[in-house]
Amino acid sequence: MKRRRFIEKSSGLLAAIAAAPILTQANMNNHSSKNMSTGKQETITHYVLFWLKKGLSEKEVSDFTGFFEELRKVPNIKSLHYGRAANSTPRDVVDNSFTYNLLVYFDTLEDLEVYGTHPIHLKAIEQYSQFWEKVVVHDSVLK
Repeated sequence: MKRRRFIEKSSGLLAAIAAAPILTQANMNNHSSKNMSTGKQETITHYVLFWLKKGLSEKEVSDFTGFFEELRKVPNIKSLHYGRAANSTPRDVVDNSFTYNLLVYFDTLEDLEVYGTHPIHLKAIEQYSQFWEKVVVHDSVLK
């Protein structure tokens, strides 16, 4: 009887393990949309670099993350990630001079446009723009 329960429990675990790649792929597809004209999967990315003003306290620099948390409230964002520059090995092609970066994924270019003019986004910019001296934006269509 104990062996039968072990086999029953094990077969459920094996089914879950077998389904994991399918579930992972389904989750990845949530970050992409189908371009109706080409039939290809695409993801819109909004990548932003922030250089905060010199002379800010470490607390002010840390508190700047409130800006990103406000942006999370804008609808149609698939995912939002932010962080500080990494202390990676210096190379000619590496620019770690920025303070924070922001990476936002959208399903469509229209969703990105809504984000850009959304009142939550505009209010957050108004509230936090006093902290930065430079911002660079890169919007891309990933295939």
